[in-house]
Amino acid sequence: MTVDRNDIGEVLPPPRMLLTPGPSMLDPRVYRAMSAPLVGHMDPWFTAMIGDVQAMLRTVFQTDNRITFPVSASGSGGIEAAVVNPLEPGDEAIICVNGSFSERMAIIAERTGAKIHRVEAPLGRTVDPEDVRRAAKGRSIKLVGMVHGETSTSALTKIEPFRKVADELGALLLVDTVASLVGHPVDVAGTRIDICFSGTQKAISAPPGMSPITVNTRVEEVIRARKTKPVSWYFDLTHTMTYWGKERTYHHTPAIPLIYGLREALRIVLEEGLEASWERHRLNQQALITGLEAMGLEMFVPDPAERMTTVTGIHVPQGVDDHRVRRQLLDEFNIEIAGGIAALKGKLWRVGLMGFSSQKGHVLQFLSAFEKVLNDQGFSVPQGAGAGAAVHYYMQGVPVAAAPHK
Repeated sequence: MTVDRNDIGEVLPPPRMLLTPGPSMLDPRVYRAMSAPLVGHMDPWFTAMIGDVQAMLRTVFQTDNRITFPVSASGSGGIEAAVVNPLEPGDEAIICVNGSFSERMAIIAERTGAKIHRVEAPLGRTVDPEDVRRAAKGRSIKLVGMVHGETSTSALTKIEPFRKVADELGALLLVDTVASLVGHPVDVAGTRIDICFSGTQKAISAPPGMSPITVNTRVEEVIRARKTKPVSWYFDLTHTMTYWGKERTYHHTPAIPLIYGLREALRIVLEEGLEASWERHRLNQQALITGLEAMGLEMFVPDPAERMTTVTGIHVPQGVDDHRVRRQLLDEFNIEIAGGIAALKGKLWRVGLMGFSSQKGHVLQFLSAFEKVLNDQGFSVPQGAGAGAAVHYYMQGVPVAAAPHK
């Protein structure tokens, strides 16, 4: 089948306000960086420049790990790289499952040939470290895997208790920080995470397509001591690091413009400072929740201490059509939020305030638009309730009492 070139016009995407769990919006500086002239991936200028990217990633991860670089893949590729390198047939591992992405980690781990024990929690809750202890009893556990911020539900799991359990078991600790890095404190060195990976399109506010990863010397030794080769050639860190290591030898062609964008996004993160970034994400998320609760909406994660600051899950009220609400927000206001996935499809809205998307103006615009759409869709919201409550929070730093929905 042939295509008439006159039927295919220039790419002109609509100007959306992206308030999804990813990708987040980009600072104009990142767009400018990606428009820089292309050079070869073996060009001496480029191989020197990627050293800047690695140095900044170490600062963001808060680690001095030698193996720290962006995997050329999405966050799911980061899961695979983190899992297939330490695990092989004959190993046993525990994966904490409380949502779609932690389940994906378990599925990938099961394909390594290792024996995987799932320790589960209800959606919207976090896994109990005591359940991990019980599951490990009498077993030789090599690795404990967990998701810091489970994007599918917006639940946040504390890392430290699982580090303690992993220490008791003599196991490696693997942590998925795809949607939490830069938005929440992670501190790879301070919490002694052995394997940690993230995603560029979340709170870092770089383009999608890269998954920063960092592993410590203990993991390097585990990889060198493997009896079998990793099940994936592409994600085998022993090969990838020859390009990102001192040798800079060819492995694959990375997405060069994306690395330009990541470099600039990391510069922006460090200009703001990690502590300031964590506080900005906390402040805007709390203002958002204050506004939503004033509108009579219920958060999906019941315990405020277990809520992510980067992604907020909202119960879809009974009688309201999830898809119609999201489509009206998109068509009428150019605002995109996400719905639930898998078992939560149609039951959950997910609002992302990550990186460049996490701004006071975005919170207030969204609450105002959301109020109008909900009223149109049959869910009564008092005029100005959400935005007014958020403004009050920004001014006073104290949430107003949530109004019960009538």
